[in-house]
Amino acid sequence: TPEIRFEGFTDPWEQRKFSDLTDRVSIQSSDSDLPQVEYEDIVSGEGTLNKDLRDKEGGKTGIKFYAGDVLYGKLRPYLMNWLYPQFNGVAVGDFWVLRATKCDSSFLYRLIQTNNFQRLANVSSGSKMPRADWNLISQSFFAVPADHAEQKAIAKSLAELDSLITLHQRKYDKLCTVKKSMLDKMFPKLGETEPEIRFEGFTDPWEQRKLGEVASIKTGPFGSLLHAEDYVVDGIPIVTTEHFKSGFLPDEIAGLPQVSESDRARLEQYSAIEGDILFSRVGSVDVNAQVTAAQSGWLFSGRVLRARPTVSVISPNYLHYELSTDDVKRSIINRAVGGTMASINTEILEDTEISFPRSRTEQLEIGRSLGNLDSLIALHQRKLELLRNIKKSLLDRMFV
Repeated sequence: TPEIRFEGFTDPWEQRKFSDLTDRVSIQSSDSDLPQVEYEDIVSGEGTLNKDLRDKEGGKTGIKFYAGDVLYGKLRPYLMNWLYPQFNGVAVGDFWVLRATKCDSSFLYRLIQTNNFQRLANVSSGSKMPRADWNLISQSFFAVPADHAEQKAIAKSLAELDSLITLHQRKYDKLCTVKKSMLDKMFPKLGETEPEIRFEGFTDPWEQRKLGEVASIKTGPFGSLLHAEDYVVDGIPIVTTEHFKSGFLPDEIAGLPQVSESDRARLEQYSAIEGDILFSRVGSVDVNAQVTAAQSGWLFSGRVLRARPTVSVISPNYLHYELSTDDVKRSIINRAVGGTMASINTEILEDTEISFPRSRTEQLEIGRSLGNLDSLIALHQRKLELLRNIKKSLLDRMFV
């Protein structure tokens, strides 16, 4: 029996062979009137569609499925391309179409998401194009409640959690779209001197300067001063290239263990303070992250560039968002060097052209409004992470 169960269910679960629980459907169809589902249409791990399938052209050949069938992406199963469609359609690509026989279909959909099933599905030959092995999966045994009512209760609770995750994902996506629009309209476009929208009461023209004129740019230390292999969880945090993914630095990162007084003095010049803006020198060179008060004192490695604003001229918050606009990001990428792995240096950042209002009050208003929006985005992101962790925990504890 699983670790947690719904009240009223006490019977032990049964070990059932997967092939006894479901049929694997393989009837081909190219019916252009039926919606087509491909890997690219599914949000990985969420079991939702990322587009309206009615907007796609039909006619491709795939496996015909009916509402209530379970779609499981067998190619690279770790991508978690699964779907529980409530419509008839055609699965195009490397899908298993599973039709429940001796279990509830909604329970079957949850079963394929469990760690036990995923571990087996990822046991496959080949490294470039691994596929789940049907012979292995079909002959494997899984614990299943004999009572269909318990199966449905489990599936229903997880479906409600999925709906909550989808709701917060939509709110998060909407806020990100609003932010993108605000960044586009609140800063001058390339070649223009004023933005499309401004706060009431501000009419002065904006200044155009190079970043090096309003901020000091510095590269982190190279060589043996910072050793990645020496990093520890409770050490002095060190920002590296891996931390530039979302535009926010993680709350906790690994770093150096306690260092000597002489080393600490040498490292002080590579210590970030609140308001500093950090860039990765390689990879995601157009993404910047601003150092918060809680992150003040963190070190930055040799693969990181620090821009420290001259606060008497420009607001750090304002500069952070100016450097996040599409025009500035494109400017940085277009001047980056290297082929497959873009790289920037202090000169590239120093020569980056920016615009800003002369009024510090206007700078602060822009930074404050976008900062409030970022706080909302971060709130929904944390809720999403929490809900996903709850779901992962329930999948572990509600199944055997």
